[in-house]
Amino acid sequence: MKPRAEFGVFGGSGFYKLAEGTGTVVVTTRYGKPSGKVTLANIEGRKVAFIPRHGVHHEFPPHEVPYRANVLSFKKLGVIRVIGPNAVGSLKGEVAPGDLVLCDQFVNFTSGRKDTFYDGPETTHVSTASPYCPQMRRAAAEAADALGLKYHRSGTVVVIQGPRFSTKAESKFFSRQGWDVINMTQYPEAVLARELEMCYLNISLVTDYDAGLEGDPSVKPVSHEEVISVFNRNLENLTRLIGETVKRVPEERTCDCGSALQHARLIA
Repeated sequence: MKPRAEFGVFGGSGFYKLAEGTGTVVVTTRYGKPSGKVTLANIEGRKVAFIPRHGVHHEFPPHEVPYRANVLSFKKLGVIRVIGPNAVGSLKGEVAPGDLVLCDQFVNFTSGRKDTFYDGPETTHVSTASPYCPQMRRAAAEAADALGLKYHRSGTVVVIQGPRFSTKAESKFFSRQGWDVINMTQYPEAVLARELEMCYLNISLVTDYDAGLEGDPSVKPVSHEEVISVFNRNLENLTRLIGETVKRVPEERTCDCGSALQHARLIA
């Protein structure tokens, strides 16, 4: 099948449309259908596929997103680079609502999610020591600098099961580990992309201070209404950053994402 797109973008909470599309395509996989029809678009002269992660009506909560179908749909369309923007809560005072974070690490606190394409009989152990593509992160940082956006060049996102938000005790625990932001969808999405040897870039948009800030009673715990409100106010910056990043990513891959399976299998 001829590649239909080079980039794939997942839309998160409040992000259901990326650009004026050139058409839609229905993709089916052995894991069922993705969250919705795939929209195809041209951004900065490059072909991009878009899937709203939670569905066009936000009908898939974080623990029910069809992650394997979503990622495999991009692969079937020829995608080699995935951009996964999402709304996150901050665990640090210096990471403020409206900031962008280009995460380079995650910590997984989810449970029970289908998180691999390799259920046997060919056992596969993909390294996730560096789960996010360094080449794409560099391009995103250059893009953010060019646009004058406030961003953090690196960060660790802790991924919780959801759909509930954290208790204050949980949030305090996460914060004291030194982690930066918190989210419900980065796992297993980023890992699944790596299992298919696709580059993956996370762009986190900070919408709130998770369960408040320790020692500052004026900062209230997060609500879903607040998340969407802040996200919508900053959606333009996020879409500008995605477009500028797509423009700046070199055509040639110099990362090791494309060879993630090279030493991942044991030959009996």
